[in-house]
Amino acid sequence: MEPLRLKISQTQARHAGLAKFLGDERGRLNLVWAGTLQCFLRDRGFTVFLPEMFGVVDKPVSGGYVISSMLHCCISQEFHVLATGGSSPITDWLRKLCRQVHEELGGPGVGALGMCMTGNFALALMVDPSVQAPVLSQPSLRFPMGKARSHEIHASAEELSVIKRRVRDEGAKVLGLRFTADPMCTRARFETLRRELGDGFEGIEIDSGPDNPWGIKRVAHSVLTEDLVDHDGHPTKQALDRVLGFFEERLRGTA
Repeated sequence: MEPLRLKISQTQARHAGLAKFLGDERGRLNLVWAGTLQCFLRDRGFTVFLPEMFGVVDKPVSGGYVISSMLHCCISQEFHVLATGGSSPITDWLRKLCRQVHEELGGPGVGALGMCMTGNFALALMVDPSVQAPVLSQPSLRFPMGKARSHEIHASAEELSVIKRRVRDEGAKVLGLRFTADPMCTRARFETLRRELGDGFEGIEIDSGPDNPWGIKRVAHSVLTEDLVDHDGHPTKQALDRVLGFFEERLRGTA
């Protein structure tokens, strides 16, 4: 499987580290939403890789299309949507990709931004030392069907042990984003991350409950794409700014 490779300002990126998108279930990112994120990263001098894992590039979003993409993941051997006990097999391939691009571009390491069904992948990628800036945006696996799954973070005990060691010994950090009323990415999942990683986990939880001051709809799910409001002061824009700052800190060493 070859990734769709989007190189942005590569000369600058060799000095800036690398940010890698892992698409959501809505067709690897709708063109408009992806374009917005790419522009922000391009302006910071990052190189972006967008692995093609499911969906059709630039296909307009519809209810049927989202459902069909999710069903594909449910039956694919590369994605463990409901099974417990570890991360999805495709994370092995993604870790190899991280090593490859880090060797090619150099710098402190690689950033990984996962969303929805790939949100937890960014955490599992931390097993590889090349991954220095993992961002989990609305991480939704395992699907929270039942109380036990709502707490899960889609990583095996062995993977979590490596991640915790990196947090303890290397000062590694993990950034997570979610809407408070999102049933796919539960508060319990973020509580697990806080319990396991302590100060190594930074969680941003945006109020989407009834009567929230920003008028964010209760069904809001995609913090950095569909539900992003690109206005200064809006909590989703603040979350995006924090993601960009996180990449800067971890991949360039700027505070």
